Amino acid sequence: MPVFERLAAWIFGLTFVALALAVAVETIMRRVFVRSLQGVDEFGGYALAIGAALAIALALRSRAHIRIDVVHDRLPRALRVTLNLIAYPALAVAAIAILVMAWFAFRETIEFGSVAQTPWATPLKYPQGAWLAALAVFVVFALVEAAKVIGLALSGRFREVDRHYGPRGAQDELEEELADLKARGGLAEPPAGGAAR
Repeated sequence: MPVFERLAAWIFGLTFVALALAVAVETIMRRVFVRSLQGVDEFGGYALAIGAALAIALALRSRAHIRIDVVHDRLPRALRVTLNLIAYPALAVAAIAILVMAWFAFRETIEFGSVAQTPWATPLKYPQGAWLAALAVFVVFALVEAAKVIGLALSGRFREVDRHYGPRGAQDELEEELADLKARGGLAEPPAGGAAR
């Protein structure tokens, strides 16, 4: 996994570990000490917004976004390639539109000095800034993937467009799992009659 993706995955993971710990502490405090941290739900909302933006970026890189592969796999290659050529630039355009709208919201937050209507009274420019940064990661990933798929098509490498930019099939997932298992030292070579077929 490239460094940028690994960093995004770590931020995503650590955010939700922190959220889980905060919820656990909040639950214990309420049950044992009848006290509350007053704001774990607020932190949870921020974590979900930022985490969701990072998740869609990582899902794009790993081809994990939901597409109707039952139909896609049965289409002729020319139509599959055409759909892939439409999908990635369209996703990039949608990502940019989301980022622009998020920027408008962020700008208004700064202009009005908005704060959360919670006991913490968090200045909203901080969580919204982090959310905007996470959405920017998604835009970067989407633009890179759109440029790659268009570049492959322009150079006539339609087989690669079909292979690397269509929905992931069961064989793709099996190969990825075997490669991951081998990287962790759990598999010396593919099992007989497994991925070799």
